[in-house]
Amino acid sequence: MYPAALEGALKLKEISYVHAEGYHAAELKHGPIALLDESVPVIAAVPDLPDKTKTLSNMQECRARRSPVIAIATEGDPGVEAHCNDVIRVPACREFLSPVPVVIAEQLFAYHVARVRGCPIDQPRNLAKSVTVE
Repeated sequence: MYPAALEGALKLKEISYVHAEGYHAAELKHGPIALLDESVPVIAAVPDLPDKTKTLSNMQECRARRSPVIAIATEGDPGVEAHCNDVIRVPACREFLSPVPVVIAEQLFAYHVARVRGCPIDQPRNLAKSVTVE
């Protein structure tokens, strides 16, 4: 889910102007954990995959530091609620496709954050694409 985390952070920065960083679950204790408190929300991509226990453990660490945790989890996976404050559900799919619904959920989350903040979603500031700038 690391590439999905990077994409979610990128979308939050691009359209809602909120600073965000994507991290691999194994990297939480190598710096980012020091920044956590009640003012730093955490979004955890935790679809129902065989190796999700590390991410669930990280979610517990974040909540222990009073960070609000939002999980992006598979529909019908009941074990996630105990480790987070809110859950965004995505459909179950094959393991190799699991990043796709997670990224879509992250993009929609960034869109709604941008709307709440009153950001110009269709024309974000300072965003140069290869179509307009070479």
